[in-house]
Amino acid sequence: MRVAMFGYQTWGHRTLQALLDSDHEVALVVTHPKSDHAYEKIWDDSVAELAEKHDVPVLLRNRPDDPELIDALRQSGPDLIVANNWRTWLPPEVFDLPPHGTLNIHDSLLPSYAGFSPIIWALINGEERVGVTAHRMNGELDAGDILVQRAVPVGPADTATDLFHRTVDLIAPIVRESLDLIATGRDAGRWQPQDRSRASFFHKRSAEDSRIDWTWPAERLERLVRAQSDPYPNAYTFHRGKRLRITSAAVSEGRYGGTPGRIFIREGDGVVIVAGPEAHTGRCPGLVIRRLRTEDGAEYAATDYFRTMGGYLTARP
Repeated sequence: MRVAMFGYQTWGHRTLQALLDSDHEVALVVTHPKSDHAYEKIWDDSVAELAEKHDVPVLLRNRPDDPELIDALRQSGPDLIVANNWRTWLPPEVFDLPPHGTLNIHDSLLPSYAGFSPIIWALINGEERVGVTAHRMNGELDAGDILVQRAVPVGPADTATDLFHRTVDLIAPIVRESLDLIATGRDAGRWQPQDRSRASFFHKRSAEDSRIDWTWPAERLERLVRAQSDPYPNAYTFHRGKRLRITSAAVSEGRYGGTPGRIFIREGDGVVIVAGPEAHTGRCPGLVIRRLRTEDGAEYAATDYFRTMGGYLTARP
């Protein structure tokens, strides 16, 4: 088959590499220009550079609906479009253009976690599995029929970085399997409609989404810290007006009462911060901060940084 590819960052790069390694011909690649958005400078393997290295025509676009792009797409004559991490909605004149339509590769177990940063949101929410889905694109974002879906378990200490590596490794086999099914006609009868009653859709993450709210339960805060692991922007709080980035934390063994955000007591190799919506009852665990990073990039063990107990960590300076 002749295939056109829409994609960006490492997800798109892995998808394009899988296509180049296949028996199918890559006729055109469309990708975004480089961005200064914090989350788009992470995992930023260049789709454009990979396409150019293999002499594949490449177009840089922020949006896919200009006449020049659509004309180039028609002239490339694709049998199928494959998309992965294209950051804007594709219109019907694009996704319905090839005979086989458009196959979108999305890094969640659809219908849950459609949209952006699905691994981070899933980890914060305590999901037991994450994964990758190949589905047919339609007029609603990440909502089309599913062809192939693969999952990996989430371990109790996994970070978003761990899960990124585990799921990105699923892209190539999913792309190969999906294209083989479509090319041979064995995809007939295998497309499964999504259960829209189970659908959820998440927005892009920003600095506000990494701000620690000490009224959250300690279990969720610990997952937030793991979800915002390096190289992602870390979960942060403020101490005496200065920002602290929390790089390692745990749920306390003891239960601590008081006001959320209180710097309370040492436990093990860290310092307990009172947390939770019911913290005043004394029946909730706290968050044990183990390691933190100050605004100048210096790293500290929490027991070295908090020399005395008392005072508060706050959401604002």
